[in-house]
Amino acid sequence: MYGIPNMKLDKTIVQRRIDLLRAEGIAFIPKTHIGVDVSAQDLLTTKDAVLVATGATWPRDLPLPNRNANGIHFAMEFLQANTKNLLDSSESINAKGKHVIVIGGGDTGCDCIGTSIRQGAASITNFELLPQPPQTRAPDNPWPLYPKVFRVDYGHAEVISHYGKDPREYCILTKSFITDESSNIKAVETVRIDWVKDENGKWKFSEIPDSKQTFRADLILLAMGFLGPERELIDQLGLEVSPKSSIQTKPSSYNTTTHAKVFSAGDCRRGQSLIVWAIQEGRQAAKEIDTYLSNRQVLPGPGGIMF
Repeated sequence: MYGIPNMKLDKTIVQRRIDLLRAEGIAFIPKTHIGVDVSAQDLLTTKDAVLVATGATWPRDLPLPNRNANGIHFAMEFLQANTKNLLDSSESINAKGKHVIVIGGGDTGCDCIGTSIRQGAASITNFELLPQPPQTRAPDNPWPLYPKVFRVDYGHAEVISHYGKDPREYCILTKSFITDESSNIKAVETVRIDWVKDENGKWKFSEIPDSKQTFRADLILLAMGFLGPERELIDQLGLEVSPKSSIQTKPSSYNTTTHAKVFSAGDCRRGQSLIVWAIQEGRQAAKEIDTYLSNRQVLPGPGGIMF
């Protein structure tokens, strides 16, 4: 409802689905922090099965000098506040008239770009650590691998149309945040980098001498991906996590390796992904939970597990 901008997902569609679920008998208990308002152990003792589907919302930070300055926000803070403002007129983080820098070049960063345009930003710049992708497949990226080629997403196209240039700056490394006397962000210091392969064939970057550059900034949005699900509930339930910090489940199963009655699905299990995968995993997890509770399969749906 709040994480995906309205221009990408009409919230009447989301509300329709919620209404259908409620009509089917599902009880929603909002504004409830599991582990604070309700003990995680209470869930284990009072419920026959528990599905953990909390998403992968732990954002990657950028711990540089002056990180705590006013005007530096995680991408999801910005996006969620904007959507809540559109839905119920609550307070938002506004980019109107500001010089915006988005650090990170994925889908979330693009959403920040598109939202900043709609709020009336004075300028938008997008920092990407990696080089600009080629127009066609590179020799080390053959079919059927996912094509790593140059793309223009909706946010980039809108900036080109509105401001006259692509917002992306490639091979750029953020070095420090610069503030005014009131601790408000006013600029960011960067350096250009060069990517080379080491003796083991792994890509590494080095800073290019005399390439320092300062960009004006009134608002900085950190969109550098996510490190996995929040840990409070995982720790309270004693769930095992994978090397990538996702909840560990049994092979070809949504059942966690720690508790027979605890299951996991979506981004908290598979890592940061798309909503279509969350829907798919939710359906398959429901089917597995039904089998666990009734010892028989009565729910329709695709068999097997998808990764």
